[in-house]
Amino acid sequence: MIGILFSLFSLAMVIPFMGVLFKTQPRVTELVAFEFNVDSVQKIFYYYLSLIIEKQGESSALVLVSILVVIMFFLKAFFWYFANFFMAPLRNGIVRDIRNRIYVKILKLPLSYFSDSRKGDIISRMTGDVQEIEWSIMSSLEMAFREPINIIFFISALFVMSPELTMFVFVLLPIGGLIIGRVGKSLRKHSMTGQTKMGELMSTIEETLSGSRIVKAFNGQKQMQDKFFSQNQEYTKVSNIVMRRRYLASPMSEFLGAIIIVIVMWYGGKLVLNHESALSPQGFIAYLAIFSQIINPAKAFSTAYYNIQKGMASADRVNFILDADIAIMDTPDAKPIKEFKDCIEYKNVSFSYVEDLVLKDVNLKIEKGKSVALVGQSGSGKSTFVDLLPRFYDVSSGEIWVDGQNIKDYKLHDLRGLMGNVNQVPFLFNDTIYNNIAFGMEGEVTQQQVEDAAKVANAHEFILNTPNGYHSNIGDAGCKLSGGQRQRISIARAVLKNPPILILDEATSALDTESERLVQDALTNLMQNRTSIIIAHRLSTVRHVDEICVLHEGKIVERGKHDELINQNGVYKKLCDLQMFA
Repeated sequence: MIGILFSLFSLAMVIPFMGVLFKTQPRVTELVAFEFNVDSVQKIFYYYLSLIIEKQGESSALVLVSILVVIMFFLKAFFWYFANFFMAPLRNGIVRDIRNRIYVKILKLPLSYFSDSRKGDIISRMTGDVQEIEWSIMSSLEMAFREPINIIFFISALFVMSPELTMFVFVLLPIGGLIIGRVGKSLRKHSMTGQTKMGELMSTIEETLSGSRIVKAFNGQKQMQDKFFSQNQEYTKVSNIVMRRRYLASPMSEFLGAIIIVIVMWYGGKLVLNHESALSPQGFIAYLAIFSQIINPAKAFSTAYYNIQKGMASADRVNFILDADIAIMDTPDAKPIKEFKDCIEYKNVSFSYVEDLVLKDVNLKIEKGKSVALVGQSGSGKSTFVDLLPRFYDVSSGEIWVDGQNIKDYKLHDLRGLMGNVNQVPFLFNDTIYNNIAFGMEGEVTQQQVEDAAKVANAHEFILNTPNGYHSNIGDAGCKLSGGQRQRISIARAVLKNPPILILDEATSALDTESERLVQDALTNLMQNRTSIIIAHRLSTVRHVDEICVLHEGKIVERGKHDELINQNGVYKKLCDLQMFA
């Protein structure tokens, strides 16, 4: 606001400058009383200017006016800089908060959301779209709020100088605004298409990086290259359309501004020449100088309009994540649960991801301290069965109870805190071994606690042989370790958590014989005094559990110990025979 005032004053100094230069400025010989209006300030300034002309000559007066113009422009630049200086943390802070909100929302979204979405597209929304919001919207918001104020101040000054000429200007400006608005209508639509294409591009990049081994093994480089080139070309075409429309804003507004200035010069010049306006010739020149300053704010405003339209497409994509429903969350009266005391019970549980049921009317009770194995063919519902317990998904019908209470009535954080997971393909972070083992632990974790957990998992010895021991970085997804070593790190993570309920999802099926023995010994140590649910393809690993449940097409078709199921000569016996001859 202060910068705008000094900008206006610096241009208003054109009137006395021109008057002194061409000796058309009438002198003021009497000092008037100061009042808060333009006429009073103008007469006081002219009085002192007249004194300087009388005593020191017109050259001195011209120097004074020139110095005042320079001072006004300096103050204008000074205040503009500080306005932007204090806007920087506000602008970046808003973008930071958007990123934080998206990341927090992603952490809360259920697994079903990520099953229906491409990871690359989500990454694109978090990076490219948020960056576009920063570039397009946040940088333009300053102009969108600042330039209208600029225009209002200049228009007000023009109205004071010549009401009849300014009313004519009021008719011209909206016409230019309507033309610019019509051209920018389709920009948001094309920007949305472009950002969607970028999401597809990011998905292809993510798949290429994740599946680089398969791409090379099957000589799929040409296929992936063609796919990427095609998507990249489509994105480029849309980007060309968007950028061309975006670049149109500046020259179009400049051309329209030039036309309007010429019209104002013609109409205003006619008024001055015919003495139909109170404007003096130097006043008319000052009027044109001030009016010309409206063109840049109007040009910046139209550019901001285009940018905001483009950025709004990205904002819509970001809001798609922020507005996504969190289907799995705490109920308002959710209860805490800090320890597991009695049993887990599945009651008439059915579940479907889309339409077909994956689990059908399943009933199972698991007593505290017991170990239960789930076996069956792939697709029989074993992994889904265990995913329902920590509420990665919610049941379609039926209930799951823990200690006599529906798991939906417990706080989600507390419920999952009771469980430890060891999966077939362990996920490790690109971090140190220490941080991977201590992941998820609340409070301070000592080096000794981490080492004790590693010893239980049979991992301590190989960890000491790494370059930096427990503080060695293991690379992306633990790529610097073997499969058995990664699995033992994940087991150590579960040991440190010390959960009363343990879920083992085919934890040894992907390992060689020696690694399987080491991991199986670690699992045996881990399972002591814990309630365990074990998914197994290798039936030899579950011979000694308390109960084996055989799943087939979403139902528990057989239950019992190993020898009992063999004697039944049913599905379990067939599975054992198949593995024996395999």
